[in-house]
Amino acid sequence: MRGKLSASQVIARLIGLAVTAVSLFPLFWMAVAGFKTKTEVLGYPFRFWPTKWILDNYQVLFQDWKFARSMLITFVGAVIFTLLGLAVNSMAAYAFARLEFPLKRLLWVYVIMTMFIPSMAILIPSYIVVAKLGMLNTMAVLILPGVAAAFAVFFFRQFYLNMSNEMEEAAFMDGANRFQIYLYLFLPLSMPPFVIIGIGSFLGYWNSFIWPIMTISNEDLFQIMQLLAYFRGERSTETGVIMAGSTLAALPTILLFLFFQRYIIQGIRITGMK
Repeated sequence: MRGKLSASQVIARLIGLAVTAVSLFPLFWMAVAGFKTKTEVLGYPFRFWPTKWILDNYQVLFQDWKFARSMLITFVGAVIFTLLGLAVNSMAAYAFARLEFPLKRLLWVYVIMTMFIPSMAILIPSYIVVAKLGMLNTMAVLILPGVAAAFAVFFFRQFYLNMSNEMEEAAFMDGANRFQIYLYLFLPLSMPPFVIIGIGSFLGYWNSFIWPIMTISNEDLFQIMQLLAYFRGERSTETGVIMAGSTLAALPTILLFLFFQRYIIQGIRITGMK
């Protein structure tokens, strides 16, 4: 039988509920507003629920090939970006955690230092580099520059440092090489950090706005957040359609979190710091 909650526990839970409600209110309102008419979304006095639920806004979006194409292109790009990032960063982390090579400490300090450089500070230099390489208006300019991430390497490294040395030594005795140990031993045990970094990478790509605006001008390659920004100009009076589009754009990220939340909590719990 559970004991009674103390006053401090009750207050803490009430504060938690209040913060959750305030945080989720804009999301719920956006979802509900997608079923309202354009005059009712910003109507006065404010009404949370629509007087009549309509699907017209979603029908407009489903008939707009630009929106569907942008969702598909962004999803494909996010998947490729996530998979490449997981492969590159996990292998780099394994090298820093388990291998000995010249200048290892110096290189690790260099990797860590990049975590403290604001992304906005290198935005213009990065643009100049990709422009000189002829990467503008390609999927490569959206994927390649962000594949190697210092935080991802750091996170994977902390996980690999906590893994047992005995398993690795046993694999060596059985004749396995370093890549085989990484592929068949470390990789299958890395689900929690893979989920956390994978979701973070996917969300980072999916929600990117400034970089696509700078590097993509071809409408065939518009990313979803980029397209929604143009929607505000082209359909500025159709607020219901904008809310419906924003809801559909947010849906994949919400589903990702709900589906993988168990692994996220597990990964945060078992990944220590060394």
